[in-house]
Amino acid sequence: MPDITTTRRPTAIVIGASAAGLFAAAALTEFADVTLIERDTLPDGPEARRGVPQAKHAHLVWSGGVQAFNDLLPGVVDDIVASGARLVHIMGDMVSRAPNEVWFRRFTSTHHRNLVCSRPLLDSGLRTRVLSDQRITLREATRAVELEGTATRVTGVRVQSADGDDDTLTADLVVDATGRGSRAPQWLEALGLPKVTEREVNAGVAYATRLYRAPGTTADTNFPLINVQANPAKAPGQGGIILPVENNQWIVTLAGTRGGEPTGEPDRFEDFALGLGDPIIGELLKNAEPLSDVATTRSTANHRRYYEKMRAWPDGFLVLGDAIASYNPVYGHGLTVAAQCALAVRNTLRTTPLTASGTARRVQRAASRPVAAAWDLAVGQDAFYPGATDTPPTAVEKYLARYVDRCVETGASNPRALAALLDVMSLEKPATRLFSPDMVWPMLFGRKKPLLNAAPLAEVERDSALG
Repeated sequence: MPDITTTRRPTAIVIGASAAGLFAAAALTEFADVTLIERDTLPDGPEARRGVPQAKHAHLVWSGGVQAFNDLLPGVVDDIVASGARLVHIMGDMVSRAPNEVWFRRFTSTHHRNLVCSRPLLDSGLRTRVLSDQRITLREATRAVELEGTATRVTGVRVQSADGDDDTLTADLVVDATGRGSRAPQWLEALGLPKVTEREVNAGVAYATRLYRAPGTTADTNFPLINVQANPAKAPGQGGIILPVENNQWIVTLAGTRGGEPTGEPDRFEDFALGLGDPIIGELLKNAEPLSDVATTRSTANHRRYYEKMRAWPDGFLVLGDAIASYNPVYGHGLTVAAQCALAVRNTLRTTPLTASGTARRVQRAASRPVAAAWDLAVGQDAFYPGATDTPPTAVEKYLARYVDRCVETGASNPRALAALLDVMSLEKPATRLFSPDMVWPMLFGRKKPLLNAAPLAEVERDSALG
């Protein structure tokens, strides 16, 4: 009789069913059967949950993330838009003041479009698509306790259900996508691996967010995003954003660094907005009806774990998304990086078997690339706030910060330069794009339009909010 060999399909466990975990699970189904472990019980629709503590604050997905979303899950962005989200043209549908207090002109010649909606709506759309895949098994109300295996290979994870029952799940690959609170450093040390190198840059930013009913006729006019960014050169740095979202609502998030933080007191919310470097946000709230109390957070530090630089790394284990690095939310890069990390997983596994020795280390290094791009952008700004880091900016970092300011100033008045700037800010292209002819030529020789001294909000837009 001929030999009959049965090839077992590999198995993977993903810990955490927020955005990073959902993207990871979606990427892995091409190569393995996936079990998704989630501590919470997931809601059926667009509702907030404990496991996403930042959900009440303003979120957006840069165009680099929109591309990654659709690459992983074709058509998912259209599905989310059909549920109430918007694809907004950056900067055409945005009134934005940069950190150096330059107002951007509202050019519409670039291709960059960001996905804008509430975080619960976004997560609901992702869950609906990802969890419909029959190759994914969801285990809710289940907490990951520790890794199983050795310093050279992780073989599974010990979990605990809500009623206290323990279980050990085995897999060819375990992925930690548990976010800022990841316990991967402790888990790896428990297996005998050395302590991972970590770095924190904490600008001391506090956030305060309130939900409003959009005033006047703004819902009928595709009202633009309003963004006043903090200036690192002026401490405390203060800023805010009005994010028009689904259900005719505005998410308004205000922020301030040490000594200038917003409070959770509703009576002081609009006064804080009026006291920003430009009062436009406070003025636009005059006729807006508050729909919620003020939600606050101080969990905004940039924190990175350099897993890709560890001398030893176990087969069968990965860390992705915010569990590698988390960023000051003001830059809006977390969701984009989560999707790009998952793409790095998928693209690497298309050329390297999931179960092969060394694959996990190779994938971990690939996932570090989008992390590093977002990290450099965030730290390049936040490191200049007093007390943000024990290591002051180097001469090179100071030079690069000044150069980025020049790029922002050039992009504010030149569409070619703006396209180059947005390519980098959206995580579509590396920072070297800022040294391309599209940026350097307008910077040195381009026609100099005067910088705007006021927010480029059209009169009809202002009237739709203020009446």
